[in-house]
Amino acid sequence: MIVVIIFPKELILGEFMKKRYENLNNVTNTKSFREMMKWTKERRSKVKDLSVNIEQCPNKQIEKIKENRSSTSYTWVGHSTFLIQLNGLNILTDPVWAKRMGFQKRLTEPGIPLADMPEIDIVVISHGHYDHLDFPTLKKLKGDPHYIVPEGLKSIFLRKGYRQVTEMSWWESVDHKGLTIHFVPAQHWTRRTLTDTNTSHWGGFIFQSDEETMYFVGDTGYFPGFKEIGERFKIDTVFMPIGAYEPEWFMKDSHINPEDSVKAFLELQAKTFVPMHYGAYRLADDTGPEALERLYREWEKRQLPEEQLRVLMLGETVM
Repeated sequence: MIVVIIFPKELILGEFMKKRYENLNNVTNTKSFREMMKWTKERRSKVKDLSVNIEQCPNKQIEKIKENRSSTSYTWVGHSTFLIQLNGLNILTDPVWAKRMGFQKRLTEPGIPLADMPEIDIVVISHGHYDHLDFPTLKKLKGDPHYIVPEGLKSIFLRKGYRQVTEMSWWESVDHKGLTIHFVPAQHWTRRTLTDTNTSHWGGFIFQSDEETMYFVGDTGYFPGFKEIGERFKIDTVFMPIGAYEPEWFMKDSHINPEDSVKAFLELQAKTFVPMHYGAYRLADDTGPEALERLYREWEKRQLPEEQLRVLMLGETVM
């Protein structure tokens, strides 16, 4: 039997007529079929040890963060998910507790079980890729969070029944109960279906309070925008991606490598570097331990102060 599925003409036209977003300096992330096949062939030839993974913190402060509404803290759940407690608010970045990503099983358990999370006030989404926007996770969050998303993503949230959604463009700011949140550029791309490539934007978020300024970079390749962000904001803590960079000829426009992440940190003139986006899912050919090893090596090579690098175990809290 042959089944023919006919999509409404207005649906097809609507997808293709949507605004398409771009990176700074006309940097594109488009890859050809030939390049995809080249990467696939390379991946088959590589032997990686996936048995060594990022460790869980042995002394998790779950009860303490559930009760905390006064102290500034941040806890690494895994991948790009942090619980940030700032200005009396519980903020979640790119919440993803998914056990799988496509055909790949999650390599490490989330540092904090979803059921043990406190009530959430704000959720920020850096972009629409599935390892950063997981609606099954969002359905299980406690509280009644306000969602802050890049331009172009609000419509999918509304279709799924979420009503407290703010959509932002690059360099826009919003105030929420005394906390100022800025949406800043990143170099990436996005897609959730076959026809919606780059129909929403991508970026990072800066959380600015009277006591501290934190920068959640999101997902990005290295780009000159780091210098401008560093000039505009006095950043205390930066949550910086370091993984999913191999092979670099394929990934460099979308994912920053550990050496360039240190370069970006210096351009930002931030005080503390907290690495993320490594060790949870096998999105590229590098492993979590490999990314960390390169980060440590570059930090030592540049003779940077040890206290400025804060590598967290899964579920570890800095308070």
